[in-house]
Amino acid sequence: MTYKYRNAFIENAATVAGPYEAKGPLKKFFDKTFDNLYNGEKSWETAEAKVLQESIEILLNKAQKKKGDIDVIISGDLMNQITSSCYSSEKFDFPFLGIYSACATSVEGIILGSTMIDSGKVERVIASTSSHNMSSEKQFRNPTEYGAPKPKTATFTATGGASILLTNENTGIKVESSTIGRIVDYEQTDPLHMGAVMAPAAADTIHRHLTDLGRNSDYYDLILTGDLGTYGKEILIDFMKTEYGLDISGNYNDCGVMLYDLEKQKEVLAGGSGPVCSALVNYSVILDMLKKNKIKKVLLVATGALFSPTMVYQHENILSIAHAVSLEVIK
Repeated sequence: MTYKYRNAFIENAATVAGPYEAKGPLKKFFDKTFDNLYNGEKSWETAEAKVLQESIEILLNKAQKKKGDIDVIISGDLMNQITSSCYSSEKFDFPFLGIYSACATSVEGIILGSTMIDSGKVERVIASTSSHNMSSEKQFRNPTEYGAPKPKTATFTATGGASILLTNENTGIKVESSTIGRIVDYEQTDPLHMGAVMAPAAADTIHRHLTDLGRNSDYYDLILTGDLGTYGKEILIDFMKTEYGLDISGNYNDCGVMLYDLEKQKEVLAGGSGPVCSALVNYSVILDMLKKNKIKKVLLVATGALFSPTMVYQHENILSIAHAVSLEVIK
């Protein structure tokens, strides 16, 4: 399902990144970083809520907006009952919509916000997301206290909060179109190989997006997936060639690969994951490139694994989804 928009634009964005992300190559593009996973809080969970709250505060300051200027905030994260989004958004008293698409949440928020704006029902929407390495790892994989070793295919949940302000005013960067993902099941069962789980969903969404709009992959200066990591990135390139006859290798990259220095930061293994992984990259360096006309057309494809520990323990397949949004400079 692909839509084109007439009046949805990006006004501004804000990113707050954790200590591992601050050691990566994109540090200078983040609005704020912190050097301890607790971020001055007593638990990892409240630390995540705080970092998401900080990203919203920074965004409002950058855009010079106050409470009455925002029609609704759309937010989601990995915590049970999207806890971080609820606790952080309560501080602002905005109308609130909570969403969940795992690591594809950021683009789902953009799609929903842009659709609401384009319909004429609202004028400004904040879409937010967060994740935290320790709170997520504790919830979804081995208890972190065990110190269990992980295979090289495992990805590393990014820590941070990211928020974007969507508007009906022409800012020069348009949300041009979007493709809503379908749930995909390729019979993957390994929670420590998210690249293999999510690559088929990314391929399905990219192919449908291009087909629905009659475009070739080279229409975009850059195609970015959310957090497939090094192995998932290669799987996607091969999958697109084998299944659809499309070579995306010339203008494709993955946010999970871009977020860290994979040669030096060995602890991140195959690269980044988590809802904030793609948002930290897209709302910082990618948005900066669009503003400076270094790129003019980019397809953001956030990927998510839709599973819970309970289903993994019951040996069920891990489902996946990918949502896509096209951003274009129209100045």
